[in-house]
Amino acid sequence: MPSNTPPLLRVAGAIHALNRLLGQACAWLTLFLVAATALVVVLRYGFGIGAIALQELVMYAHALVFMGAAAWTLQREGHVRVDIFYQKFSARRKALVDGLGHLFFLLPVCLFLAWNSWDYVASSWATGEVSNEADGLQFVYLQKTIILVLVVSLILQAIADLITFGYKLAGRLPESEVSHG
Repeated sequence: MPSNTPPLLRVAGAIHALNRLLGQACAWLTLFLVAATALVVVLRYGFGIGAIALQELVMYAHALVFMGAAAWTLQREGHVRVDIFYQKFSARRKALVDGLGHLFFLLPVCLFLAWNSWDYVASSWATGEVSNEADGLQFVYLQKTIILVLVVSLILQAIADLITFGYKLAGRLPESEVSHG
């Protein structure tokens, strides 16, 4: 970013970069998902070998792909949107609609998730929760922590977006600088 960029936009840019990095890292896990799932199938049906730990690892990676990349998807506007009217709105009106959506829907849902999952994740960490399966993975608490990764990354993305929307509404952000891709 140029040195004359306002501090809040630099914060938004840093959040965008962090969520982009997390999202891209999680996206690469899809290759692992395909390979590991194929291996589980070949082992089970080809050789009669069960691979419980590998199956659980696939489950962990699947959760991380969806929850870890959610903020990046939001950043890239890859989420589902019913835009019958939205597509015809001006950039400022879109910023207003998106900002209100973040304030009244996204942030409350994130706070609700944080509130309801904190004890669930904390008790898993406190007990060092492990798989119920004999050959399962020994760190179920890490899988449950992915819920908080979702919450934190979405809250940070909402903050970054609200900063950007504010500058757009004030007419202080050119259209070309809004692209998150």
